[in-house]
Amino acid sequence: MRKPLIAGNWKMHKTEAEAINLVRKLMRRLRNLNRVEVLVCPPFTALSQLNKLLVSSPIYLGAQNISAHPQGAYTGEISASMVAEFCTHVILGHSERRTLYGETDELINRKIKAARQANLIPILCIGEKAKERQEGTSAQILTKQLKGGLKDIVIKDSRDVLIAYEPVWAIGSGQSPSPENAADVIGELIRHTLTSMWGAETAQATRILYGGSVNPANAGRFLTQEEIDGVLVGGASLDAEMFLSIVEHL
Repeated sequence: MRKPLIAGNWKMHKTEAEAINLVRKLMRRLRNLNRVEVLVCPPFTALSQLNKLLVSSPIYLGAQNISAHPQGAYTGEISASMVAEFCTHVILGHSERRTLYGETDELINRKIKAARQANLIPILCIGEKAKERQEGTSAQILTKQLKGGLKDIVIKDSRDVLIAYEPVWAIGSGQSPSPENAADVIGELIRHTLTSMWGAETAQATRILYGGSVNPANAGRFLTQEEIDGVLVGGASLDAEMFLSIVEHL
C-alpha cells in the first residue's frame, strides 16, 4: 500500500516570517493525517525556524536542493548534513536546476548519493521538454534521467527514494497532461524502468508523484489514478487554502 504524499515546492518565495505564517495555517487544519503525508519545501532561510515549529506536527519538512560535496570551499552551497539537521526530504533534479544551472544526470546522481548518506529522502524529478515531446523522444529522455540519476543506487527500503514525474512543458504553464496520460507514463515507463533496475517488488512499492501545474481544480483527478502516489505542487502550495484543498481531496 503506497501512502499518497502531497508535497509543496515553494521555490524562491516566502521570507521567514511569511513561511511561519503559512505553516501555522496548515498546522491548524492538518493535526491528524492518516491517509496522506504532507511535505513542505521552503527556501533554506526558513528551515531552522520551521523545524522548531513542526516538531510536534505530522507535516514533513524538506529542502529544495543540496550540494554534492560534503563540505569545503564551495561558497554559497549547502551540504546534505547541514540540511539533515532540519529536514527529512530533499528535492533533486528539478527541471529548473537542470535548465537554469546546467545540472546533469551525473551531478544529480552524486547529490542523491550525498542525500542518502545523510539519511535524507531524495525526491528525484524527471521530465521531458515540449520539443522532446513533439519529437517523440519523451520515453528516451525520461529513461535516461531515471537511470542516470539512480545509477549505482541500491534500495533496501522502497521509502528511501521518491520519484516525481514533472513534464517540463507543464510546469508553471497552466497546461498539464491528462491524468490518464500521466498515469500511463508513470506505470508503463517509469515503474517499468524501476522494475528493470530494482525488481518488481521494490518498483511497485516506490512512490511516484505527478507535478506540473497542479491546482485544486485538477488535483483530485490526478490523485484518483492508481499509479499516481501524490503530487508535487508549485504555485498552489504558496497559498494555504489552495494547498489545503489539494490535501483534503484524500
